[in-house]
Amino acid sequence: MLLAIDSGNTNIVFAVFDDEGAIRGEWRSSSHADRTADEFGVWLEQLMKSANLSPADITASIIATVVPATLFSLKSLCREYFDCDPLIVGEDGVDLGLKILIDRPDDVGADRLVNAIAAHQKYGGPLIVVDFGTATTFDVIDADGNYVGGVIAPGVNLSLEALHMAAAQLPRVGIQRTERVIGKSTVEAMQSGIYWGYVSMIEGLVRRLSEEHGAEMEVIATGGLAKLFTGATDCINHSDPDLILRGLLALYRQNS
Repeated sequence: MLLAIDSGNTNIVFAVFDDEGAIRGEWRSSSHADRTADEFGVWLEQLMKSANLSPADITASIIATVVPATLFSLKSLCREYFDCDPLIVGEDGVDLGLKILIDRPDDVGADRLVNAIAAHQKYGGPLIVVDFGTATTFDVIDADGNYVGGVIAPGVNLSLEALHMAAAQLPRVGIQRTERVIGKSTVEAMQSGIYWGYVSMIEGLVRRLSEEHGAEMEVIATGGLAKLFTGATDCINHSDPDLILRGLLALYRQNS
């Protein structure tokens, strides 16, 4: 079985795939750079046990991280608890199977490249992947599956927190879809501004990206808030929360 690890700015996702490519277990931990391999190992062993899995079932591992400080602990976790050397997305010798057509290819986050691999494999191209994470990213993949470039905007929760922190009279609120755009209270006005503001941003950027690329684009939403926004606009064609995990599986198979 394969242990796939997606280490993001907010959460680390651990998933176990069986030999047929089915997810046997999936768990999340908050991203803390000071967490040790032993902390991850004890926590993960207990969760695997509840899914009738054991460390001995794991025969291989792959890691994608945008937080370099977590990499040492995650590599140690794979070696000490699962007796395997992990494949690291972005390291020399790892074949991504795509071209990175931007000025500084090393600048692209591993998560964005893995999303591109999975999206093109499942949906073809050209397409746009909108990832609702700590940042909201728009990534353009051409008809051949190559990474063309994209857009990085502040994430939804980051924007809400910035409003609360910067304005003395604005409370901390959770994101949700409002029934109307015109807010009748401060909380409703904030929720409307973030939610419908992001919907408008998505629609505007998708249109501009498609026009600049010169083709109609399939739009795939992924990340924790993908489902919340998918039903609000016709410009999103698919919601695929497990996109990066399937990309890690595809990348491992490609390099094994």
